[in-house]
Amino acid sequence: MPITFKELDLHPAILEATAALGFENATPVQEEVIPAAIQGGDLMVSSQTGSGKTAAFLIPLIHQLLTANPNGKTVPGRAEPHILVLCPTRELAQQVAADAIEIVKFARGIRIATIMGGMPYGKQIASLKGAQLVVATPGRLIDLNDSRAIRLDKVEHLVVDEADRMLDLGFAEDLENIHQRCENLKQTMMFSATFAPRIMELANELVNEPTRIELAHAGDVHTNITQTMHWADSMSHKHKILRHWLSDPTLDQAVVFASTQIESEDIADNLRADGFAASALHGAMPQAVRNRRLDSLRKGVTKILVATDVAARGIDVPTISHVINFGLPMKPEDYTHRIGRTGRAGRSGIAITIALHSERVKIRGIERFTQNTLTPSIIPGLEPQKKPESSSSRPGSRSGGGRSDRSGGGARSDRSGGGGGGGRSRTPNRSNSSSNFTNNEPRTSSFSSPKPRQASEASPSNGQEFKDSKYGKGQRSDARKSGPKTESFAKSPSKPFGEFPAKPKVNANTSEQRFTKPRGEGFASRDKTTKSFSKSGFKAR
Repeated sequence: MPITFKELDLHPAILEATAALGFENATPVQEEVIPAAIQGGDLMVSSQTGSGKTAAFLIPLIHQLLTANPNGKTVPGRAEPHILVLCPTRELAQQVAADAIEIVKFARGIRIATIMGGMPYGKQIASLKGAQLVVATPGRLIDLNDSRAIRLDKVEHLVVDEADRMLDLGFAEDLENIHQRCENLKQTMMFSATFAPRIMELANELVNEPTRIELAHAGDVHTNITQTMHWADSMSHKHKILRHWLSDPTLDQAVVFASTQIESEDIADNLRADGFAASALHGAMPQAVRNRRLDSLRKGVTKILVATDVAARGIDVPTISHVINFGLPMKPEDYTHRIGRTGRAGRSGIAITIALHSERVKIRGIERFTQNTLTPSIIPGLEPQKKPESSSSRPGSRSGGGRSDRSGGGARSDRSGGGGGGGRSRTPNRSNSSSNFTNNEPRTSSFSSPKPRQASEASPSNGQEFKDSKYGKGQRSDARKSGPKTESFAKSPSKPFGEFPAKPKVNANTSEQRFTKPRGEGFASRDKTTKSFSKSGFKAR
């Protein structure tokens, strides 16, 4: 038997607001959370999307504000909120703030402010004056607190909505920073649809002996959401299946999820070219554009919204009947939040996943996380021609502990030498080339020996420098090995790409001859004789 809001002994202004919104009975998560939050203590709540988590933490907090101020006196115009709600995305922050405004519609003396990036600073700073409840994203909140536009030492209740997404997006340090700045905290509540083990370890650092309320987990089946999957042979096949579902006469509004921002724009452009009322939504858009497109979706002007995961948290439109995963999520837990955009407020919905055969690994990951098998469906006329390949027949598979183009302990076929133990063969030290190549014994390897050079190529003339092979890999011809050493030049160490020819000798015997030139060659304009730098040119004093 569901419990009504009147049985929860809430403030009359809240009861009037819930009745105006058409809510009489509390959802299961609201039945558990509202009394526990009013009683006090840290909470960690896990529940399915669309189950009423937002109202579950807003109602008890607003109830405490109204109870502490029964006369409805206005608060002085200071930016010292008592309640702080943190959201991972701007869309979710706007949605939470809108729900809070609906709950305090019939109350007096309560102001609500929203802080998020992409909006002018001046307008947000002005809205903070006298606000008791602030809904914010972490980045903009820290900026305003650093500039002393808002004080956090008066915050008594901290709520982290969509905590797993907050930590996944890299806000772990920001959360700890904000938690430390809220010096007088009395209660911390964390809400999310999923709590992965690694998220739990980090979340336990922010709460003190929390009461965990888990009404649902990732493996629970959404009873009011029909899940189906289709295999596609190519991207063009994917688009055909997408257009088939968007032409469904039972479709009211749909959200198509893409993997990247560029893909969302391309899909929206193609759908508009086919006559569908579609628009894209992703994080790179200006906040004003994102707000207009969300408003257009809520008003029913936009029938199809092509979005990235930035919109997976915060879109609360009851008329969304279809969710289509055109691009698979990067993390399996995001699948739960995606399909949660439909089937809200007790309605039924359809979740469709379109996957290529090369994406079967992601499909298996989603099935393991949700503990639910996605049964493939076939559309007449759009049957896939290929079948998912097994993991044993994938290209590039290894056999025998190594690559197919290697043998002899892992050495490459284009290298000679030992290469034992699975490592690469090493070229000999070229600095000791004189000792490495003087012996007449042929070098052996696990591969066929290189063909000897012709005698015409290998016989160096007297006084001519012998050059190495093209890339200086230390290979010498047989004639070079057996030929006598020439002492005409001083031998220099080998260079990485072969030896360079020695510089020709200077035809001068004394330093005086090297540094002097005959009159008229280089110094014809000078009258003085050229001085010598030899020792005989300097006299002792």
